[in-house]
Amino acid sequence: MLAEIGQIALILALFISALQAWMGLHGAHIGDRRAMVFAERGAIAQALLCVLAFALLAHAFMVSDFSVRLVTANSHTSKPLIYKFSGTWGNHEGSMLLWVMIMALFGAAMVWFGKTLPAGLRARAIGVQGLTTLGFLAFLIFSSNPFTRMSPVPDNGVGLNPLLQDPGLAIHPPFLYLGYVGFSVAFSFAVAALIEGRVDAMWARWVRPWVLLAWSFLTIGIVLGSVWAYYELGWGGWWFWDPVENVSFMPWLAGTALLHSTLVAQARGSFIRWTLLLAITTFSLSLVGTFIVRSGVLTSVHAFAVDPGCGIFILALLILATGGALLTYAIRSDKIAHGASFELESRESGLVLNNVLLVVSTATVFLGTFYPLVIDAMTGDKITVGPPYFEATFGPIMAILIVFMAVAPLMKWRADSWRRIKKVLLIMAAAAVPVWIAVALFGKSVLGGLGIALAIWLLIGTATNYGRKLRVGESKSTVGNLIKRFALLPGAAHGFALAHLGLAVSTIGIVSMGVWADEDVDRLKLGESISVAGYEFRLEDVRQAQGPNFVSETGHVVIERNGQRIGVLNPEQRMYPVERNNTTEGAMEIGAARILYAAKGDGNPQEGWVISVYYHPMVIWIWIGAMMMAFGGFASVADRRHAFSRRTAPAAQPVPAE
Repeated sequence: MLAEIGQIALILALFISALQAWMGLHGAHIGDRRAMVFAERGAIAQALLCVLAFALLAHAFMVSDFSVRLVTANSHTSKPLIYKFSGTWGNHEGSMLLWVMIMALFGAAMVWFGKTLPAGLRARAIGVQGLTTLGFLAFLIFSSNPFTRMSPVPDNGVGLNPLLQDPGLAIHPPFLYLGYVGFSVAFSFAVAALIEGRVDAMWARWVRPWVLLAWSFLTIGIVLGSVWAYYELGWGGWWFWDPVENVSFMPWLAGTALLHSTLVAQARGSFIRWTLLLAITTFSLSLVGTFIVRSGVLTSVHAFAVDPGCGIFILALLILATGGALLTYAIRSDKIAHGASFELESRESGLVLNNVLLVVSTATVFLGTFYPLVIDAMTGDKITVGPPYFEATFGPIMAILIVFMAVAPLMKWRADSWRRIKKVLLIMAAAAVPVWIAVALFGKSVLGGLGIALAIWLLIGTATNYGRKLRVGESKSTVGNLIKRFALLPGAAHGFALAHLGLAVSTIGIVSMGVWADEDVDRLKLGESISVAGYEFRLEDVRQAQGPNFVSETGHVVIERNGQRIGVLNPEQRMYPVERNNTTEGAMEIGAARILYAAKGDGNPQEGWVISVYYHPMVIWIWIGAMMMAFGGFASVADRRHAFSRRTAPAAQPVPAE
């Protein structure tokens, strides 16, 4: 009965989303206040119904209701409770319900936090959000129904993919979807603004925190996925340029460009048309990722195995949503004025270059990801575009971007002169160049030295800009005054500094991993050892143990350096009897400047076991830096100037229709 209630809730949400879209768009067009209010209430009702449906599906997983086909296919009574719950979205249908619920909740949040916005703009945006949600609800109900019953009811289920039975991966999809779907708010407001034909600085001020939220959630989602792949798959790497990794990275790059573009639109009333286009593009790339994961056009450890019909349905949604938005942009964008002008030597110019480089990097990843698919479709030939392409093309773009990321914030809005900041640039160079030389000599890598020097350049540039905002160095810069200024500084200033410093930290980790990482693999018998980067890994024992729902074979690997014991690693292989699948569980010894990693393969006492060992310098800095970026985004959202519930004066003159 509960499954049927969940199904009814989704059907009701479908009809309400259709009414929400019509009442919002048509009501705003004719100025019908009652219709616009209905659209707002519809968005809230739709969200409640989607939450109810998701809760009922989660309940079915928690109580092992095997009369629901999805539960049978993805759960088992022996599974720990946390994996029963995460099994709700550890499959195609359940994850789509999670997607729809998050999208509906964002629609309700637009109503709740958008009360001070102009009624017409708010209604149109809620209408567009309802229309987008309508498409996914239709897909869920007619193509991927999570509440389908099965008969006869089996005694037990098939179980969840063992790779998904991990705490980190249990929370990875929700954060990823909060990022993907979060960009739908900017998408809806961009389309609404185009329909209305009017965009001003207040529009950018209202949209920017939603972009920051989505970007921060997506950053955390990508980090969680990277950490999971690092220790779970036993490949000894943090990023593999897998196609599904790439399709989460592309909206992140475009979203990074969008959040910088909204900054200019908010502060100066510039980049208006470009910001609208980026808002459409970023969410469209999120839809591309959904299509790739669920269409069956590629094989990936991240992809769902679904029927091609689902891929066609999602492709149709992608074409309708993206095509409709781009058509609206083509027809209506000329009604939007260009905004304020600026000189070549200005902060705006630096942000233009920032956007260009981010868009080019997005295009580079897009080309490398989809080119093999296009060639396969056209000729049937199977080709692979791997890390060498991405590293050779993406790396130089990011190097240039980092250079200007440190410089642009030091410039003034509208017009400035390089001469004004020449002294600061010389100080930054005086710190970065010796680092380059020293690292190149002692680390025996010119490129490695350049990468570390770029990180130092960005770090000093960011610290200088932050220090200026705190007015460090002034005659009255006592500790007490600095603390007061710190407390009074807008959240966006703290967030900016934290995010840019985070990129510098991640850059150090990425460069160190790319240049100085070391690894080896050998077949070891008990008592034998293998050495990497001055560390000796000795296999002392291999034992079997019974887990909650698996049997494990665990190695006991002792790490020594210069005769001194550093630690013990216990890499294991797990066999899941229900799923009839094996997984490799890597083991790590974590230090501030390195991770020592071991993975165990097949073997026996007579021939030995395959043991892979890795020395990864600074790898943890990659994730720490990325989390700093995410929390920098959250700090910017907390800026009191972004208070959703309070109307504030625009920071620049409105940009009306021409």
